[in-house]
Amino acid sequence: MIEKRVLIGMSGGVDSSVSALILKQQGYEVIGTTLELFAGSSCCNTNTYIDAKNVCNSIGIPHFTYNCKEEFKRYVIEDFIDCYANCKTPNPCIECNKYIKFSYMLEKAKELECNYIATGHYAKTEYSTEYERWVLKKSRAGKKDQSYVLWNIPKELLSHVIFPLANFESKDEIRKIAKENNLKVANKPDSEDICFVPDGNYKKFLETHSRIQPKEGNIVNQKGEILGKHKGLYYYTIGQRKGLGISYRVPLFVIGFHKDKNEVIVGEEKDLYRKEITVTDINLLLVDKIDKPMEVEVKTRYSSKMAKAKIRQEGNKIHVLFDEPQRAITPGQSAVFYLDDIVVRRRKNY
Repeated sequence: MIEKRVLIGMSGGVDSSVSALILKQQGYEVIGTTLELFAGSSCCNTNTYIDAKNVCNSIGIPHFTYNCKEEFKRYVIEDFIDCYANCKTPNPCIECNKYIKFSYMLEKAKELECNYIATGHYAKTEYSTEYERWVLKKSRAGKKDQSYVLWNIPKELLSHVIFPLANFESKDEIRKIAKENNLKVANKPDSEDICFVPDGNYKKFLETHSRIQPKEGNIVNQKGEILGKHKGLYYYTIGQRKGLGISYRVPLFVIGFHKDKNEVIVGEEKDLYRKEITVTDINLLLVDKIDKPMEVEVKTRYSSKMAKAKIRQEGNKIHVLFDEPQRAITPGQSAVFYLDDIVVRRRKNY
């Protein structure tokens, strides 16, 4: 491996473009790469490749494109479909980070003798003398921080991952740097949708790319009383209120599913709150094992606020007891644990 050679994922957007520029300015030998993920997606089209290559040409670094559509289908698309088929609400970015950006890309980095890989995520890695290991931390970007979706980076890889945007507080700073350096993507809008569902219609995607099809069933309350009809279980998620088509004395929300009975379960808002959860699919980053109860802060969705809780490990599971009940905790999403700004670990599928 060449000590200061780094492979950076280039999406054609302003974040990864400025990240590549910063790395070069810091004296790294930078190689840009764009991964072909899914035909027609917002990050896998001609404009993406052209924008990424033009930025690399502009700052004077090589650029390679790799086809990993099969890997993306196997690890991201199939998981997305499987979650909806089992009444879960997935976060495909997490699976993509695990299997593509920090697995597939790592293999390419080794082939190119790169000692580091980098992305345009707003997060931070650094060596902690307190814990005597490399740790994953929040960036300074506040609400834009992306450490939540990076929990599953293998701990042994952390020392080889660079996030050049770790210390920036706003996107405006990044766009300013792009403009000052004449990068043509300076004003390129952010992509907020799931990359392989650019129109936001995930139901149509599922019906087109899987065997999942609309199947009408009953909407019931917790007593099993029928209150209405649903269009298909995958049309609904925990906490959903709109689109139920039910006239009732109080507002109703989706609180669960009976998959075998093809039923959507609804209840009042108070029924959405939970004080405890047990999580699986563990990836501990800060410690090798949780030997005794630990007080942490928890995020149960990317957009959710931090919640104080106590956690304890029981084999391959972690039990979470919140200080205050939390609203609409959803199977398929991730619970990420923090000590101050350091990621302890995360999990998927409550």
